[in-house]
Amino acid sequence: MGTPVSRPFSHALDAPRPSRGIAMPHVRRDLALSVRSEWLPFAGLAPVTDAWRALAARALEPNVFYGPAFALPAATAFGKDTGALLVWSRTGARRLIGFWPVVATRRRWGVPLPVLVGWTHPYAPLGTPLVDADQAELALEALLAHVRADPTLPKLLLVPQLPDGPVAARLAEAVVRHGGRSADFDVHARALLAPTDDRAGYLDRAVGRKKAKELKRLRRRLDEAGPVRLVTAHEPAEVAGALGAFFRLESQGWKGRAGTAAVQHKEAWTFMQSALAGLAATRDVRIDRLLRGEETLAAAITLKQRDTSWFWKIAYDEDAARFSPGVQLTLEVTEALLADAALARVDSCAVADHPMIDHLWRERLPLADRLVAPDAAASVLFGFARQLESARRTAVAGARRLRALLP
Repeated sequence: MGTPVSRPFSHALDAPRPSRGIAMPHVRRDLALSVRSEWLPFAGLAPVTDAWRALAARALEPNVFYGPAFALPAATAFGKDTGALLVWSRTGARRLIGFWPVVATRRRWGVPLPVLVGWTHPYAPLGTPLVDADQAELALEALLAHVRADPTLPKLLLVPQLPDGPVAARLAEAVVRHGGRSADFDVHARALLAPTDDRAGYLDRAVGRKKAKELKRLRRRLDEAGPVRLVTAHEPAEVAGALGAFFRLESQGWKGRAGTAAVQHKEAWTFMQSALAGLAATRDVRIDRLLRGEETLAAAITLKQRDTSWFWKIAYDEDAARFSPGVQLTLEVTEALLADAALARVDSCAVADHPMIDHLWRERLPLADRLVAPDAAASVLFGFARQLESARRTAVAGARRLRALLP
């Protein structure tokens, strides 16, 4: 929800040349014989799109931002110098079991220390690599082995926005097995909708009686100028029309005044249209709007993959702000999501301690940026890199606190 803070990684290395596969001397022989890994630029991923899509559908942890419908158009807008590490199973039918989009950077911390960084950007607040649920250990071992063996790639890794889940746990295990080290930075948690008991009463318990009473009063006030209704778009044509309404609201609000609305940046505008069209083709996006007549008071975009959704974007009419149309829409969308028994969780995509969504969704998704030395050889650099990363984060946090104090 909203636009996550991007972390710039400048001075990209010359892109590694696409490989037909690489020897992996540091991985167990039985694993080395069963997999093949390669690096491909995004421009070279078209031939593997079907295998990539199939992997996304069975990944240990879903990540809609790394699926082809979203990532391919995003790469055009935000993916300069971005490529991907792929792992293929050699046993039985050829199958893609690992996919991690990355950028090889030449400098970080102001020093010439190359780092291989997982690809995130302002529209993709999640960095979980896609690994086959049934072969996650094998896929992660092969990804790390490729980094160790490929002389064109940096030997330090940074996996941004990595959730505390099974992928993070198995990555840690794989690193330890080879004498590597890892450290987590910017550890935080954002709002998550993941009810485990009575879904029908979730919002009553989460919001509380006093707050619920106030929100109902504001909803009645919102209806006084004319009845307000919820309209949901799923089909491609409907999604395209609803997205246009979202763009108009966003550009008329604070993002428009700040110059950060999508329609003010052609590449972002084009990317969103293409990505949502692709997701709409498989009914993996919904755009909910609060309408008074044909006037859109608030619009929210929710993405979906398997049993997980992402409450990705929201905009509202600031002329109606005193009635909290954004909150009213979020309440209605939450009720709709709770009613979907096939949906296990919804990631808010919000910053930590968000003033709105944190009071409606009570579960939390822990995340961190993980610095990794994949083996003992890379550990020589790890201590230095860890100190530099700590200093950088401290400096950034201090600058933010100082800025908050300025009038």
